[in-house]
Amino acid sequence: MILLLPVLLDMVLLILPTHDDWAGTTTPDFTPFFTKEHFFFYGYHWRPFDTWIGYLVGRNPQLLYPALNHILVVFGHFLSAVALFKVLLVLGFNKRIINVSTLFFFIVPATMATVTAIDSQNQVYALVIDLVAFLFYIHHNKFKYCFWPILIFLATLFKENGLMWALICPVLAFGFDLIDKKTLKKDLVVGLGIMIAYALIIVIQPKDIIIHPEYEPGILKIVKNFVKFLFSSLITVDYIYLLHQPSRKLLLAIVSFLFALPFLYIVFIRQWQLFRIQKMWCTVICLLIAVGPHLLTTFSMMHTYAGLAFITIMIAYSMSTYKGQQKTVMCSFGLFVIVSVAIDIHLIDASIKSGQIGKQMAREAIQKTGEPVNKVYVIIIKDDYPKLSSFCVIPNEAFGWGIAAQYETDYQWPEVIQDTTIERSADAFRKAKELGLERLNKQQYDCIWIVDHEHIDVVKR
Repeated sequence: MILLLPVLLDMVLLILPTHDDWAGTTTPDFTPFFTKEHFFFYGYHWRPFDTWIGYLVGRNPQLLYPALNHILVVFGHFLSAVALFKVLLVLGFNKRIINVSTLFFFIVPATMATVTAIDSQNQVYALVIDLVAFLFYIHHNKFKYCFWPILIFLATLFKENGLMWALICPVLAFGFDLIDKKTLKKDLVVGLGIMIAYALIIVIQPKDIIIHPEYEPGILKIVKNFVKFLFSSLITVDYIYLLHQPSRKLLLAIVSFLFALPFLYIVFIRQWQLFRIQKMWCTVICLLIAVGPHLLTTFSMMHTYAGLAFITIMIAYSMSTYKGQQKTVMCSFGLFVIVSVAIDIHLIDASIKSGQIGKQMAREAIQKTGEPVNKVYVIIIKDDYPKLSSFCVIPNEAFGWGIAAQYETDYQWPEVIQDTTIERSADAFRKAKELGLERLNKQQYDCIWIVDHEHIDVVKR
């Protein structure tokens, strides 16, 4: 992992912002530091560490954004692997199994939507702190009711699913016989108390809440999210070759799946009866608790990260049951490593290309505008180009609805960007131009940018 870390970081640093990267709280922020948005619940979440990162990169966007974000994410992923290594030691596995399992976590393609993302510091550091919280919970019995709640609360300030470890720690410890049933019941009550205390703090603090329809739960949505979770977590395949229609190469997708299949078959399917054992089903319960908030609200490939530590623990336990067959297991894992690294490289390369499209569109808009303007109205002709997570992004989302151009001018201009989307049709460009001229004639804006796939047209007074 130490050898792979600089290589991974060198590749990931080439990925530029796209889609939500332009609109999240980890983007360059130029407001004063001491504002309630930086310290209290704002919008959809209470994530002060995100807003502080946004403030920090706002001091020098061209130097720090997104380089600092990438460094924090990749290093955080490394720390997650190290913390998971320590947890596997505590759970009683031998060194060879721990090494294999930890390497699985570090390179498995299911982590790439998180590792390549610019705004996923919250995800990785919530897991790092939660894993450390579990180690404190096990090792420091005398002070665990002090350190455990503090660390859970700290993880939750990175991301809300960090709070789930208030229940996960006692369940996982009980599953591996590190605590008895009496302690389990007592600590589950304590865990619920931690969650209630967090909810009360949310209620009493000053906040500006924005209700987003994507976060509204529903039965059909939960089922759909659960299927996504199973696919992205338990099936290793080149997602781009399989799911992204313009890039689809089914033969290569099948080959990638077949290379990974022997190892996954050995540790899961062949050992299905292990799920009857306490260690396994307790780990499955922890897995469902960890990803539960995402299943109830919104789930993407990035959210797979919350459950991967438990899949790693299940793999370690499954491997520990093989006696005298370690050579077969290790050979299958060798194939898994080869295909995982190949898929990781492909996913990172696709992310780099998506970011470059947004950068090129921003430069085209600036060049055609010719001179600095204050207010820009962006009209997007709806693009039917398919997307895949953060790897293959729709061009107008890579363009950030115009925000990428602000970045290219070091946020000097345009000062105001507003956007709208119109339906694609044979005369969509004419309608877009008419709408733009209407806005210009009313002197509402200085310039109109019409976005048609990767092409930018500029309409000025």
